[in-house]
Amino acid sequence: MTSQNTKGAPKASEIVQQVDLLVETSWEVCNKVGGIYAVLSTKARVLCEQFGDKLAFVGPDIWTAENPSPYFKERKTLFKSAASRIQFPWGITVRTGRWNIPGSPQVILVNPGDTRAHLPEIYGEMWERFGVDSLHAYGDYDDSCAFSVASAIVIQRLAEFLKIDPSRVMAHFDEWTTGMGLLYLKAHCPKASSIFTTHATCIGRSICGNGKPLYDQFHHYDGDQMARELNMESKHSLEKTAAHNADCFTTVSKVTAAECAQLLRRPVDVVTPNGFEPDFVPKTVKYNRVRKEGRARLLKIAKAMTGRDWSDSAFLIATSGRHEYRNKGLDLFLDTVAEVDRRIPADSEVLAFILVPGWVDCPSPSLAAAIENGSGTVETDYLTHRLHNEDSDEVCVRIRQLKAEGALANAKVIYVPCYLDGNDGIVGISYYDLLPAFDLTLFPSYYEPWGYTPLESVAFGVPTVTDNKAGFGQWVLDNFANGIENCGVKVVERNDSDYLRSRDEIAAATVAYCSSDLTARLHARNMAFLTSAKTDWKYFMSHYDKAFKIALHHNNR
Repeated sequence: MTSQNTKGAPKASEIVQQVDLLVETSWEVCNKVGGIYAVLSTKARVLCEQFGDKLAFVGPDIWTAENPSPYFKERKTLFKSAASRIQFPWGITVRTGRWNIPGSPQVILVNPGDTRAHLPEIYGEMWERFGVDSLHAYGDYDDSCAFSVASAIVIQRLAEFLKIDPSRVMAHFDEWTTGMGLLYLKAHCPKASSIFTTHATCIGRSICGNGKPLYDQFHHYDGDQMARELNMESKHSLEKTAAHNADCFTTVSKVTAAECAQLLRRPVDVVTPNGFEPDFVPKTVKYNRVRKEGRARLLKIAKAMTGRDWSDSAFLIATSGRHEYRNKGLDLFLDTVAEVDRRIPADSEVLAFILVPGWVDCPSPSLAAAIENGSGTVETDYLTHRLHNEDSDEVCVRIRQLKAEGALANAKVIYVPCYLDGNDGIVGISYYDLLPAFDLTLFPSYYEPWGYTPLESVAFGVPTVTDNKAGFGQWVLDNFANGIENCGVKVVERNDSDYLRSRDEIAAATVAYCSSDLTARLHARNMAFLTSAKTDWKYFMSHYDKAFKIALHHNNR
């Protein structure tokens, strides 16, 4: 059970007194890619309250004057104007500023310069020191290592410039993409304390993404052997080695902790569940306004796509997240909607939205015109944007199959394959402002180490259905009575051999909630808000305090 009890955890003030510089490095600092961005950006305020300007986040400087980061505000005078006064090797450059999120933490954006050209010698050193196998590297391995090594050099040089004792530096690295930086810092600044967090193991994600049964065969898998089979040797080797050499190793849920012990052969020191920042949720007046505006926009899009009017009381369902068809349960979502379609009366108004980025070409011109004119013929009645791979996109393929089978006669599916930043050309509303428009969300992931999407849903007062393979789902089961009416969350069981049972259970919960009256829905939304209140980072930060203490103790013993 993930307890809120802080008994035995170190007091934050004790940690702050022992640390002069706490640096957290991630590819997703000021770079909104996936769930790690949500982790870092929502916990920043509570960390800032503890550490103040002893805290800094390090991220990649991938931005240009023509394409500036919307989340980064440059402040050249931070760290005693270190950006202009420190000489870095290999053409590494940095920019300092503030992250435009609650807490406004300090940020260092790192451009690795020519670091990539020096990777062969770095890989050789890491092989000799730690046994990291970079021989089979491909894809984003080199870019990730160049960024993380450059970040480690920046952390070391910054501490030297600020005259900080290395033993009072704590460096936190997220995911395999920063693992090389952790090892480089350990080799060249060994007195600094290190924390490594995996938000999902490379090999676990790959096993699932390749259609292999993770759960029925879980205790038979060997991470090294599977890495060879799935051509994941270098990423797995780096992640495993970083986990074994960190002063403290953490992950985000009991689900992934078991995965780390089995596939990385390294039990985690602490489970650090992901919380949420309540300041992201609008207050009542704005909330009601954005809910009304979001629903109006979605119903207008639905009218343009289907050629029929939809009432204000239409039941709106959504799923969202990364485009991982099996891992994120997009297959089960679509099959569930088809089963809902079979169970609901013919006059029901059910719209199911898939808010998952695909390989977008452009907004659908015909749909944009139909929305603008109030009528018109559209290219497809389910896809809002043109895709480069429309014929092979798994979501498109399955929707067409279900429509051909007559399985979506009553419940309509609309696929929005783009990031909702307010500038997509069709929806025109950011994700967080659109989320309150929905009545229910479904996140039946097959592989979900934590599950920010269902957590975000309840944080915005939208009841959700998730499963016990998500860390958030397990946390709900550990802390609440299961069920939408009890806590705003229904958690179903998922395994390798119960797909249809899971589909039927989710469909039954969806139909039951769709059939409920206004009083029951208001109660469920209130219960969702109450559940999300327990995920405030102020409750979860004690787990990080414990991780900080372990890292300090391990490195200084």
